[in-house]
Amino acid sequence: MTLTLDQARSIIEHTRAKGREMALKPLSVVVLDAGGHVLAFEREDGAAPGRFAIAHGKAYGAVMLGMAGTAQMARAEQQAYFMAAVNGVYGGQVIPVPGGVLLRSEAGAVIGAVGVTGDTSDNDAEAAMAGIRATGLSGEA
Repeated sequence: MTLTLDQARSIIEHTRAKGREMALKPLSVVVLDAGGHVLAFEREDGAAPGRFAIAHGKAYGAVMLGMAGTAQMARAEQQAYFMAAVNGVYGGQVIPVPGGVLLRSEAGAVIGAVGVTGDTSDNDAEAAMAGIRATGLSGEA
C-alpha cells in the first residue's frame, strides 16, 4: 500500500479540524511518504513561519527510524548519544518528540508519517491521530 495525495490532504484536513475542536494554537501539518518525501503541508493562519521545519523534523524522524515521536523521546531520554548520532546522520533534521506519527498499512508496514506542531507535543500527537483515524488509516504516536 502506498499513501496517496488525497489521503495526505484528508489527514491534514481532519487534523486541523481536531485542533479547532480542541481549541489548540494554530497548527502546521505535514505528511510524508515512506521515503520521507513531502506529499502535503499546510500551515494555519497565525502559525509561525518556521513551523514547517518542526513538523517536518517530527515526521522525518518517525519515518526514517520507523519509530514514532513518543518512542523517540523515550529513547533520547535514555540514550541521548543515540539521538545525537541519528541527528548527525540526518543532518539535524530529526525532532524526537510527540507529534511525529507513523502511518502503517494493515500489514504493519510503514507507509509514511505525519508531523504536527503548534501546540504542546502531546496535543499535536492527539490531533494527528484523530486526522489519521478519520482518514481510515492506522497511526502510531
